[in-house]
Amino acid sequence: MTETADLLFELGTEELPPTALGKLSTAFTNEFVRGLEEANISFGEVSQFATPRRLGLLINHCAINQPDQEIEKRGPAVKAAFDAEGNPTKAAMGFASSCGTTVDQLGRISTAKGEWLAYQLVEKGKPTASLLEAIAKSALDKLPIPKRMRWGASDVMFVRPAHWILFLLGDNIVPCELLALKSSNKTFGHRFHHPEEIQINSPDDYQKTLQEQGKVISDFTQRKNRIRELVEEAAASINGHVPIDEKLLDEVTALVEWPVAIVGSFEQEYLEVPHEALILTMKKNQKYFPVFDNSENLINHFITISNIESKNSQTIRDGNERVIRPRFSDAKFFWEQDGKQTLENRLDHLKEIVFQKELGSIYEKSSRVSSLGASIAEQIGGDTGLAQRAGLLSRCDLVTEMVYEFADMQGIMGRYQAKRDGESDELASAMEEIYLPRFSGDKLPETKTGIAIALADRLDTLTGIFGIGLKPSGTKDPFALRRASLGIIRILRKHSLTLNIPNLIDSACKLHENAITNQNVQKEVNTYIMERLKGEFTDEGYSVGLVNSVASVQPASLPDFVQRIEAVSDFSKLEEAENLAAANKRIHNILRKNTESLPVETDPTLFENPAENDLYNAVTEKQSSIKPLIESNDYKGILATLATLREPVDTFFDDVMVMADDDRVRLNRLSLLERVTRLFLLVADVSVLQDS
Repeated sequence: MTETADLLFELGTEELPPTALGKLSTAFTNEFVRGLEEANISFGEVSQFATPRRLGLLINHCAINQPDQEIEKRGPAVKAAFDAEGNPTKAAMGFASSCGTTVDQLGRISTAKGEWLAYQLVEKGKPTASLLEAIAKSALDKLPIPKRMRWGASDVMFVRPAHWILFLLGDNIVPCELLALKSSNKTFGHRFHHPEEIQINSPDDYQKTLQEQGKVISDFTQRKNRIRELVEEAAASINGHVPIDEKLLDEVTALVEWPVAIVGSFEQEYLEVPHEALILTMKKNQKYFPVFDNSENLINHFITISNIESKNSQTIRDGNERVIRPRFSDAKFFWEQDGKQTLENRLDHLKEIVFQKELGSIYEKSSRVSSLGASIAEQIGGDTGLAQRAGLLSRCDLVTEMVYEFADMQGIMGRYQAKRDGESDELASAMEEIYLPRFSGDKLPETKTGIAIALADRLDTLTGIFGIGLKPSGTKDPFALRRASLGIIRILRKHSLTLNIPNLIDSACKLHENAITNQNVQKEVNTYIMERLKGEFTDEGYSVGLVNSVASVQPASLPDFVQRIEAVSDFSKLEEAENLAAANKRIHNILRKNTESLPVETDPTLFENPAENDLYNAVTEKQSSIKPLIESNDYKGILATLATLREPVDTFFDDVMVMADDDRVRLNRLSLLERVTRLFLLVADVSVLQDS
């Protein structure tokens, strides 16, 4: 039975970057575990620890020794190892010497290529403790640290100055030196509550001792859950609640080792300011949790998590309230100042902001969005006048004091200002909706005006940037064109809009007038959007071949694309699908090699084989029966009907030589096959299913 012991490692540092803590902890644990696996050291459950001042891990049931390894070295072929008299050759003796033995002690192994000399030995496993320093060093060296720093007089570099290393295997210290620090069985507690060293006698004692004696909750998840509880309890104590922002919770968890919740408040008058600005300040700048009432209205309280259990919590509360007050005061001032001008009055200021050198100012972009947005609104049953005005005003909040100070308020400030200006509710909503979606999973525009200008804005950016030859390459996408195209796709899908994408691209291109220098812009933008669309469907689990089969026929609208995808998906599950996909691929290959013009109509009088007549009759019958299905875009019905062509198609290829010597017969047969594939192309190029 393998002897095991628990392994504990902890690196103590200065405060680690909070946004990188989770990534550093996971990377270190993964690399350490990989090192054990590569050394063939068995182990059990792995736990990782991460606080602002420490990275660590606990590995249960780690083998004390590597297992012994049976090693087989292969030497020369037997026929090359001995001469005609059976004496060992230089090759055999050299191999034996390299193994530290004699030729007569060597074994033999047989393979498909013959018999070979071989030497088997057992290599004794090393003690795990002797390998751990190299494993830990490698794990630290491979951490994703973009910029390392030096400290003191040392040349050692790490993300932050390192102060101690705790390293145990069972009750024994693992001897090592990392980052110019020697390992021990000592750690340190909380910077203020217990700055003294703490001796850890066994890995099992680590968490409990550190928490009870050192006032440190070392487990990130445990600390995170504790903060969640504290925030919820604190909010309930003032009859409020906090919708937990997981990203903020992670960041706060990475900032404290011993969380304590403090409830703070601010003056009621600040609630006159757009709540998003207050929430943004609390979350982004101060790492506070905003509190809401049961009607989801922001109230004049916040919860902050302190890293110290103070005897005078009022002092901490006062300090946090004092810090937030000037920021709220600034936001209130900006809000009041911005109210002195309407959005419309700010239009001329947009002429001073460059969108892109060749594509003009933000004012010019807004004008293009206004025109295209009105056109889209008309096509989706919206108010063209409203869309036109919304497009024009959509960027006016960029020159407000509020957005200048709080960049994340763009769009939101536009909505508030539009309401203050007396604009309609739909136009006000559109001021924010033009930016949606901002990221994957974000909400989407709901009003027709918002939908129209959100699509117009993204199409304007795509056609403009592609039009001047600045299309994205590799990982570089400075104008966020990938996000723009995905936004278009998600808006169209969400609202099942039957807008013709190529036509929209053409309309957007015309609005750029003489700025466009790339003559292939329409094709390139359409292809770019189509590639993103294909990616969306493959991410949802559809095969690449299935998605490509639909993309090959270039559906003009997104709902049409979706219908075809669903139809081909159903078809691909039919018993007949594989044969018909293969047949279509064969037909495509045959037709591609043909250089002669095919007759417009297939001539039945030229048939020489009953299989030709059978296929011709089947195709003619299907052509007639699917006409109403084509008119209703019943793609599932079309493919289900065409699936019955399997038997006559299979028989045709079994019984008929397509490439007949007689030109007229050959071209007539090719014409018949073209009719077959043309029927399937009414829905998709099913031959591509073979590439799945």
